[in-house]
Amino acid sequence: MGRIALFLATNVAVLIVLSVILSLLGFNQPNRSATPLIFFAAVMGMGGSFISLLMSKSLAKRSTGAQVIQSPETPSELWLVDTVRRQAGRAGIGMPEVAVFPSASPNAFATGANKNSALVAVSAGLLDHMNQDEVEAVLGHEISHVANGDMVTLGLIQGVVNTFVLVFANLAAAMVDRRGSDGHSRGGLGYFATYMLAQVVLGFLASMIVMGFSRWREFRADQGGAEQAGRSKMIAALRRLQALSDPTPLPGQMDAFGINSGISHGLKKLFMSHPPLEERIAALEERAG
Repeated sequence: MGRIALFLATNVAVLIVLSVILSLLGFNQPNRSATPLIFFAAVMGMGGSFISLLMSKSLAKRSTGAQVIQSPETPSELWLVDTVRRQAGRAGIGMPEVAVFPSASPNAFATGANKNSALVAVSAGLLDHMNQDEVEAVLGHEISHVANGDMVTLGLIQGVVNTFVLVFANLAAAMVDRRGSDGHSRGGLGYFATYMLAQVVLGFLASMIVMGFSRWREFRADQGGAEQAGRSKMIAALRRLQALSDPTPLPGQMDAFGINSGISHGLKKLFMSHPPLEERIAALEERAG
């Protein structure tokens, strides 16, 4: 309930901020109310993000083919479930569902709208390529994501930027296509062309903000993994990922929740959900020094 209340409170705060901004810009005059626009943008921006968050576990299972371990049948499954249970207890969260998904690429992710009812999944490739110490560190990293509420926070940020993009794309289009003595847009070609262009440009900038937060939370989750399993194990796990080939990306939005999302350089780094592995390793080594 606390996270739902946070989400609703954020919606209200966004609406208030937008109302103030639009009033200062003169878009709340009696003959030109911005209220319908604000609420439409909030419903579309925040609503879509909220629904995605609520459906994140079921969508993750379907998109990755993850199979939840209901009753451990092998020593590996038993160790996996016991390790997650122990780490969840240390982090003060409820026991997540534990799953394995069929991918030869080493990866793992955590998701869920509630930190006491989350999902932690590892790929078959991760279990094949890493030893238990390294897997333990990866699990600690994912448990830290859950304990930190990163899925909810990322959803909130995405919803906020979506709302601002919709509002200001509409405003930019209206300012370009004002026709008639009342100053209202008639919805002509100029309006739609400007709206689409503004959506692309503002969406481009918004994604940089979202991915910037995503990269920051990876450093924090690495620190959490180091606290759960030991700094040397977390560094070893990241070095193992570094030594392996580029991982196969997780489907859609799940890529932001994986342990690693590949390598990129230059401007592309601004749109990566994860920092380069060498930077993550250096951050852990600096803390140890």
